[in-house]
Amino acid sequence: MVIVARKVGIYTRISRDDEGDAMGVARQQQDCERLADLRSWQAVKVYEDNDVSAFKRNVVRDEFELMLNDLRSGLIHGIIAYDLDRLARQPRDLERLIEIYDERPKAEFATVTNDVNLGTPDGRTMARIMVAFANKSSHDASRRIKRKHLELAQQGKDSGGPAPYGWRKDDRTKVDPDAAQAIREAQQEILAGVRIGTIRTRWQEEGLGNPRAGTKRMAHHHVEHILTNPRLVGYRTYHGEILTGDDGEPIKGEWKPINTLAEWEAVCAAIAERKQQRPGKMLARKYLLSGIARCGLCKTKIRGQVNPRWKTGSKAAKFSYQCSVVNGGCGKVGRVGDPVDKLIAELVLEEQHEKAAARGVPIEQQWPREGELDAVQADISQLLEAEKSKQITVSTLLQLLPTKEKERDELKLERARFYKDQKQAEAREAAGDLSLAEFFDLPIERQREIVLQSLSAVIIHPAGRGRRIFDPALIDPIWR
Repeated sequence: MVIVARKVGIYTRISRDDEGDAMGVARQQQDCERLADLRSWQAVKVYEDNDVSAFKRNVVRDEFELMLNDLRSGLIHGIIAYDLDRLARQPRDLERLIEIYDERPKAEFATVTNDVNLGTPDGRTMARIMVAFANKSSHDASRRIKRKHLELAQQGKDSGGPAPYGWRKDDRTKVDPDAAQAIREAQQEILAGVRIGTIRTRWQEEGLGNPRAGTKRMAHHHVEHILTNPRLVGYRTYHGEILTGDDGEPIKGEWKPINTLAEWEAVCAAIAERKQQRPGKMLARKYLLSGIARCGLCKTKIRGQVNPRWKTGSKAAKFSYQCSVVNGGCGKVGRVGDPVDKLIAELVLEEQHEKAAARGVPIEQQWPREGELDAVQADISQLLEAEKSKQITVSTLLQLLPTKEKERDELKLERARFYKDQKQAEAREAAGDLSLAEFFDLPIERQREIVLQSLSAVIIHPAGRGRRIFDPALIDPIWR
């Protein structure tokens, strides 16, 4: 008689893998494989959830879910784990597992550290008790950790863990110069009109922004957080909120900042303003003059499009600016796009060079109401100190404080807008030093922003019938 070995799956998990080397789950796998050999079981698949919590309710363990499905469908005949708490720290997860063992009473189950059998009533009772204690242990640890992190935050200290992008992995207090440069360049692009989506795509291609993400696609909000993180100016946060001290001032952390307050506020204001002006709208443009060019006959806006007759499958496929009947135009005017783009870029850059030469070196100005903000913040600090020393009651404090806080917040918002406008102007003035090749190397949003600084529209006049050599006289830029 030939005895067929039972096919089992090995489940490994560790909550935190700060080094990213997966050594913890590798050790679990080795011990589970030894147990499989002792039981004469055949380990056919390893389900690995590395750096994944089993306690947090909002976390989905992909490999755990796959293992449950495979066990339920009979693709594997049992499970081996290093310990029961590797499988479950929430009673609901254990009950899902027990339900499958109810459906498949002959399924195998084993752990390296203890002898719990989910196939028996006694084993299930013991498993429920063990998971309940593991869950309580996680709750207690979570409470202690949160209290510790809050205390560290109030002292301006770091909480440990992986270094945020912009700081060195081996020392979270020191700036990573390459990452900091990437952040500053991206912030300048934001101020110059480039979309976060464009920056995200470039960072993804260059391996910037999130070293731990590997091949995963970075989320839009992740890039936005990197560029607006209060840590950039040294502010200490807790659960996403900037912490303030007893004097009402933001608590400063023990690390080197990357931005000045003016730079950081300008970027935050620019992103917030863009969200308010165009909530939920796509800002992407594929062609330089889409929506800027207009038909010389009907004056309808013209958009770039690939001509179906020119599609060759290559990236160099030609495009044209075509007046479209679909968009309410006459459909009678069209022009090959590349020479139009080149002509407009040359004209705009020439004007920008002349403006830059006449303007000279821009002088950075300080917000003129900084003294007023300092005075209001001093008033708030005095009120808080007076209540603390029992010179005034809490009731009096709460009557006086909201007015001062409102005044402070309004002044801070005005300061942010002031520096946003200033930094945006500086970013746009940089076009005065660009060559034509450098211009076309910029993101398309940046190119369009430079064109719109000089032009309000570009009129494309009809060229008549038949093939004709490109005539610049038929392209009429409307200068601002």
